[in-house]
Amino acid sequence: MQGERIVGGIACSAVLALLPEVVAGTIGAGERAKVELHLAGCAVCERFGGAYGAAVRALRASANDAGDSAAKERLLAKLATLPGRSPTRE
Repeated sequence: MQGERIVGGIACSAVLALLPEVVAGTIGAGERAKVELHLAGCAVCERFGGAYGAAVRALRASANDAGDSAAKERLLAKLATLPGRSPTRE
């Protein structure tokens, strides 16, 4: 990754790889602390991580609000393709 930095003992590329787990809440406490420390010191990753989380939350909300059950299933299937993530069916 061009311009990659190591902040808080973790590289930008590792933070990006862990974002699905962070958003899903499935990351361990130690790794989460490293990611949070990195995000506090790396504005690029902080912006990207915020945008990523917002997009995932918006997709989940769309899936939950979908009146068409087939559309909901398609959205949930797309969310399931996120690395390390299996969306909750509510």
